[in-house]
Amino acid sequence: MEQLKDVLVRGTAWGGKIRVFAVRTTQLVSELQRRHGTLPTATAALGRAATAGAIMGSMLKGEEKLTVQVKGDGPIGQIVIDANAHGEVRGYVDNPDVLLPSNEHGKIDVAGGVGREGFLHIIKDLGLKEPYRGSVPLISGELAEDFTYYFALSEQTPSAVGLGVLVEADGTVLHAGGFIVQLLPGLTDAEITRLEQAVGTMPHVTALLDQGETPEEILRWLVGDDLQIHDTMDIVFQCKCSKDRVAQTLVSLGEAELQQLIDDDGEAEIVCHFCNEAYTFDREQLEKLLEQARP
Repeated sequence: MEQLKDVLVRGTAWGGKIRVFAVRTTQLVSELQRRHGTLPTATAALGRAATAGAIMGSMLKGEEKLTVQVKGDGPIGQIVIDANAHGEVRGYVDNPDVLLPSNEHGKIDVAGGVGREGFLHIIKDLGLKEPYRGSVPLISGELAEDFTYYFALSEQTPSAVGLGVLVEADGTVLHAGGFIVQLLPGLTDAEITRLEQAVGTMPHVTALLDQGETPEEILRWLVGDDLQIHDTMDIVFQCKCSKDRVAQTLVSLGEAELQQLIDDDGEAEIVCHFCNEAYTFDREQLEKLLEQARP
């Protein structure tokens, strides 16, 4: 069966008093799994973080971009996601080879992989002199709750966050997606209670995707029919690396380090963290870079 393409929808509801985002990221998470060879626990954690990053990227404008860093004390180590306003996402985990037993609910133990102690950092490049940085302690390691806490504490925006990745035992990503609902000023207590009940009783995101529900239909589960979709965008895996960029990085190492590479190995292989592409430079290529590095 052909996979549906990844798409994000965003809009408002309840007379503009709620901002809503929902996304299907199945192909993105499948691509991350394929490139990094992640085992199911690492796949679920990386996929949830990438899904949140994709939605947060859609909140940016123009050439703005952001980086999500999840630094927990679990065996996965650090998770890093880059996303921008064009729906382009990339990411990696320090240790892709993490496979833990199911948790007490029979689900993938993401919190066990991420760890329950640590921090969630968000760095936004908004085109200003200094990037915006926000950090919160991890409160669960399941990630949806941690992003919810981040929005409440760092951005003072009460939000509900749902993130899900459904992985087969053989590592295949069946479904991935998520939503973020943000409360704007003007909501009544009754409306807040209604939203809390909707979030608390809706099926899991991956269960809805498994039933063939679209991101727009997921939002209708949350807010009903009073939903205005403002736009949709494709979400894609995209890495910015290239042989030219890697070459410039090698030049920036300086004359001494390049000369040592030539003397020791006679070649260099650089692997991009984000996409796992390997770039090889032979002795002749390294000597040309050495010429560039000389003052």
